[in-house]
Amino acid sequence: MTTTRARWTAAEETLLAVAAHRAPAAHGPHPWVLEARGHDVSVIERVEARLPRHDRSGRDRLISCGAAVANLRLAVRALGWSESWRHFPDPHRRDVVALVRAHRPLDPTPRDRALHAAIPLRRSHRGGFAGAPTAAERVELLAANDAMGVAVVALDSLDANLEHLLNHAVPRLSRDRSYRTELAAWTGSTDIRAMSGLGGPNGGWRLVVITTDDGPTDHLHAGVALQRTWLAATAAGLTASVATQPLHVPEVRAGLIEAAELPGFPQAILRVGVPDRTRPSGKD
Repeated sequence: MTTTRARWTAAEETLLAVAAHRAPAAHGPHPWVLEARGHDVSVIERVEARLPRHDRSGRDRLISCGAAVANLRLAVRALGWSESWRHFPDPHRRDVVALVRAHRPLDPTPRDRALHAAIPLRRSHRGGFAGAPTAAERVELLAANDAMGVAVVALDSLDANLEHLLNHAVPRLSRDRSYRTELAAWTGSTDIRAMSGLGGPNGGWRLVVITTDDGPTDHLHAGVALQRTWLAATAAGLTASVATQPLHVPEVRAGLIEAAELPGFPQAILRVGVPDRTRPSGKD
């Protein structure tokens, strides 16, 4: 079914651009640009926005692009349209990683509105938590993902194993001078443990985003799932932080797969909890 207007209005394009801009980027500057045409929005990967030491394959860059896709889809729904999206829609342009399309007028659901409203409120929380999500909140978070080929799995009862893996990752990354230089460039800090999003007392409830395969499409879809879960946490009054850095250490990634018996490839770890209002919540 086609739309009733030929193209986005200027106001609609602004809302879409603002929503995408508020998606988290793993390494500082947003690794995407948008191109609006008709009632489509293309997400174009900025392959020059790369970190050769930390993100050699571009995995985190595509996860960030997927987060932008999640926000764009919610913005389309908030504008009152049904939507669909495709990954890598143009075989001749691999830099076009996604196309989001509006189809017909359709009122957003209360859930659409809640997740869209959470976009400007989402922040990274690098410290401890005052408490963990309730059982009902946990169910809601695990149900937020709608990305194909992706699962969001709780890392319950794995605290000791996970801490062991992280404790292995931190000194391994710390010894890499080039990695520390890149970290300082995008965060202003060389404290790998603090910037991992996993350290500190009361580690919160930990989730892992896993994919059935480990290619560019999987990384893009992982970003969609990650962002929707993060927005669901924000909408519930929770706060969260994401870590991908430790998963770039091969033995850490393999160890997590084995310890948690994961049926796929871990792409990101999400730490969620009740915010501790006595501590700064971080940014991005």
